[in-house]
Amino acid sequence: MSTPPLASGPEGPDALRPLLETVLDALREGTAARGGPLPAGGPQTVARRVRDTVGDVLPRQGTQDALHVLVRALAEGAADPADPLCAAHLHCPPLAVATAADLAAAALNPSLDSWDQAPAASELETLVTQALAHEVYGTQGDALVTTGGTESNQLALLLAREAHSAVQLVCGANAHHSLHRAAWLLGLPDPVVVPAPAGTMDPAALDEALTELPGPRGNFLVAATAGTTDAGLIDPLPDIADLCAAHGARLHIDAAYGGGLLFSDRHRTQLDGLDRAHTVTLDLHKLGWQPVAAGLLAVRDPHDLAVLQHRADYLNADDDTEAGLPDLLGRSLRTTRRPDILKIAVTLKTLGREGVGALVDQVCAHAHELADLIAAHPGFELYDRPTISTVLFRPAGAPDDAVAAVRRTLLHQGRAVLGRAALDGRLWLKATLLNPHTRPGDLATLLKLVEGHTPQ
Repeated sequence: MSTPPLASGPEGPDALRPLLETVLDALREGTAARGGPLPAGGPQTVARRVRDTVGDVLPRQGTQDALHVLVRALAEGAADPADPLCAAHLHCPPLAVATAADLAAAALNPSLDSWDQAPAASELETLVTQALAHEVYGTQGDALVTTGGTESNQLALLLAREAHSAVQLVCGANAHHSLHRAAWLLGLPDPVVVPAPAGTMDPAALDEALTELPGPRGNFLVAATAGTTDAGLIDPLPDIADLCAAHGARLHIDAAYGGGLLFSDRHRTQLDGLDRAHTVTLDLHKLGWQPVAAGLLAVRDPHDLAVLQHRADYLNADDDTEAGLPDLLGRSLRTTRRPDILKIAVTLKTLGREGVGALVDQVCAHAHELADLIAAHPGFELYDRPTISTVLFRPAGAPDDAVAAVRRTLLHQGRAVLGRAALDGRLWLKATLLNPHTRPGDLATLLKLVEGHTPQ
C-alpha cells in the first residue's frame, strides 16, 4: 500500500491541488443540495442522513472518495453563515482570503509552543498582537491569542487573581456566562451580580455594590460588556471606568462582539473608555470575519503576563532562552497551539483599516435597515434601535410560546435561522447581522417568513 502524500514539503502543494478541487466541488454540491440556510427536517433527519452517508467511520479498507463524500455531507447539513437568512448567532461568514490563509496554516502546521516549531509564525504573532493591543491602548499594551471569548475571559480572571492573590468578581446581569464559569473554574467566590435593568450595567448599582463589598479595595474585579450576546448592547464604559478608579477596582471589558467597532471611524466612539480597562476580550471570528478560532486578550500592562511564565526543559530550556531563542510558553495556557494569527494578519494586511471598517459599517447599516422595516410593519414590535448589528423583534401580540414556535418551525423547515433572547420578561426573535453581502430584499424575505409562520 502506498504512503499517502503530505500537505507540506516540496511535494505538498502539488498533492493538495487536486484535493482542493475535490473539496470545492463537494462544497458546491452540498450547498446546492441544501438549498437554504440550513438543512430541512430537524435534528433526527439530519442525523440519519449523516449516519447513512458516513457508514463505517473506521472501515478495514479505506475508500478513495471519502473526502468528497464527507465534505459534501457536511456542506449539505451545515448552517451556512454566508446565507443572509442564517442570522441567529455571533457566527460570521469567514472571508475567502482568511480561509485561504487558514489552509496554509494547516498545511505547514506550526505549533506556537516553541520557536523551533514556528520560527516565522512566532514573530508574525508578535507583530499582529502588538498592533491589535495598540488599537485598544495606544502605544502600550500587549495581547495574547486565544480560542475565543470564553478563554479570554478566563485568562482575565486568572491575571486578576494572580495580581491580587484573591479577587471578587463583580459583573452585570447582562454579562456572558463564561465569566461565571471562569469564577467557578478558578475557585473564586460566586460573582456579585449588578442589575442591568435596561440591558446594560447600572452604574449607580455598581457604585453601591463596590461601596458595600467587604475586603481590600484592590481585590475587586469589575467585568463590563461591550456587545451583549442577547441585544448587542454596550455598558456605559466611561462611567464604569470612573467608578473602578474611585474604588480602586480592576476593570475587565468583554468586547468579544463590540471590539470590532475599533476598526470603524464611524462607530469606534461607542467604545470610549475601552483603553481604561486592565484587560479586554476581543473576538475576530465575530466582527472580524475570521474562521474560528480568532480570539485575543489585550492587556494594558504587559508585566501582568509574567505570571503565565512556565518552564519545560524540552521547549524553553534556560540556556536556549539565554542564547536568544524566544520563549513562547508564557503566551498561552495551551501548549500545542496552531498559528491562528496568520489568517488575521492576512486579513488586516489585505483589507487595511478602511476595508475592515467598511465591513463593520455595512453590517451595522443592515441592522438599522432591518429595524426600519420592523418599525414600519404593523405586525411586528421592535425591541429598540440596534447598538451594533443585532436586532430584536417579535410578532405583535403573539404570546411567548408562539414566538418560540415560529423560530423552531423555520429551523425545522430549513428556511431561516433566527436566535432568541429573553428581555423585559418577554421572548424576542434575534437577528444578528454579520453578513456584509446581505441585501434589503433579504431582510424583507426574513420578515415575510416570520409573518407567514406566525399563528393568527
